[in-house]
Amino acid sequence: MDVKYNPPRVQVETGNQGKVAKRKSLFGYVQELKDEMHKVSWTTKEELKLSTKVVIWSTFLFGFAVYIVDLCMKGALELIKTIVHFIFG
Repeated sequence: MDVKYNPPRVQVETGNQGKVAKRKSLFGYVQELKDEMHKVSWTTKEELKLSTKVVIWSTFLFGFAVYIVDLCMKGALELIKTIVHFIFG
């Protein structure tokens, strides 16, 4: 069974056809981009402010929690160090 490979045909553009096609495709792209941007549901100013506050407070609380855990771990390690020093001199 012989299988023959037929490569896809590529149309070669000559002269100004390529430039015109690129301009049209660029204009089409920009127009489609504008159309899509009109479809986007943007957040309101109030929603943006609330979301920003939530992110800032969450970051602060998470950092504070990490700080508290760090203090507890430091205290536990100091306690172990003191006990080991007490036992072994």
